Amino acid sequence: MYDFAHPIEDAVEGVTHSICTLEFEDHRPVYDWVVKECEFENPPRQIEFAKMYLTNVITGKRYIKKLVEDGTVDGWDDPRLVTITALRRRGYTASSIRRFMELSGVSKANSSSDFAMLEYCIREDLKMSKNRMMAILDPIKVVIDNYPEGEIELLDVPNNQENPELGTRKVPFGRELYIERGDFMIEPPKKYFRLFPGNEVRLMSAYFVKCVDYETDAEGNVTLVHVTYDPETKSGSGFEGRKVKGTIHWVEATGAKRAEVRLYENIVDEEKGVYNEDGSVNVNPNSLTVLNDCPVEPALFEAKPGDKFQFMRTGFFSVDTKDSSPEHPVFNRIVSLKSSYRPGK
Repeated sequence: MYDFAHPIEDAVEGVTHSICTLEFEDHRPVYDWVVKECEFENPPRQIEFAKMYLTNVITGKRYIKKLVEDGTVDGWDDPRLVTITALRRRGYTASSIRRFMELSGVSKANSSSDFAMLEYCIREDLKMSKNRMMAILDPIKVVIDNYPEGEIELLDVPNNQENPELGTRKVPFGRELYIERGDFMIEPPKKYFRLFPGNEVRLMSAYFVKCVDYETDAEGNVTLVHVTYDPETKSGSGFEGRKVKGTIHWVEATGAKRAEVRLYENIVDEEKGVYNEDGSVNVNPNSLTVLNDCPVEPALFEAKPGDKFQFMRTGFFSVDTKDSSPEHPVFNRIVSLKSSYRPGK
C-alpha cells in the first residue's frame, strides 16, 4: 500500500521532487508507473541519495532509544546527541548546520562526514558575532596586595576584540580576583608566559600584575596567589614603558556570580569505535563533565536560555534551554575554542 500511497499523496499535495534514501531506489519504477497511469498534470519525481553518517556519533534511532531508556543520556535532546533538538540545546545554530550541509554535499554513495567539520562551522558562525565574556572554570584566588581594599572600579572591556561594532561593556575589577589554575605555575616550563613567581603579565583589559608570593595547602596545592599591580599600566592608557608576553583573563571575586558549566565530549570512545562486538554502543565515560560554582562576570546572569557566548580562551557556550534558571544558570559548551580541522584538509 505504501508504494501506491507515496506517489499519489505527493502528487495531490503538490510535491515536485520526493527525496528518498537509497533503499527506495528499487521502488522508483512503481512510483513512476503510478503517477503515469494516474495521469497527473504535474507528476512528481522520486530522487534517491545516500544517508549522511558522522564520525564518532550515534545516529541510529534504536541505539539512541536504548541510551535514553538506560539513562545514559537525559533524553532525545541530550547535547551529546545529534538529533535536531539536541544540537539546538547544545547551541548549534541553523546557519552552522546549513553551512555544514553545503560543505558535505549530497552523494549517491554512502560516506561519512567528519564531526570536526560541524564544529568548524559553528566556530565560524559565532566567532565574530558573539560577545567574549570572562568565566573561570578551575579557579584560583589572586590578591593584589597594593590595590586599595574595598575599592571596585568598572573597566571598559571590548565585547569582541575582532568586531568593534559589538561595542564595550563595564566589568568590575577589585583587589581580589579569580584566575584559571592553569594560568599560574610555581615552576613553569620554558616558553610559559603566564603567571609565576617573579613574572609579570597583563590582566586582560586591566593592569600589569607581578607575582610576589603564593600560599599552598598541606598537600602542596596552591590556594592563593599574591601579586602587585602597576596603576600606570591600565589598559587603554597608552602606557608603553615596557612589554609583557602573557595576558590572562580574570573575574572579580567579591561580586562574582556562580554558574554550572557542562563540558561535552563525543559520546563515543573514539579509540575503540562506535560499537562493541555485541552491537552495543561504546560509550565514552568522560563524555560529560559538570563543573559547579564557576565564577563568572555578573553580566552572564542576565543571559537568557539559548543565548550564546565565547568564554575567553576557553570555548563557545550556550545557556541551557532545559535546566538553566535565573537563580542557577547552566552553560553548555558548544565547542572548544580551537581545532586543527580546516575544510579540504
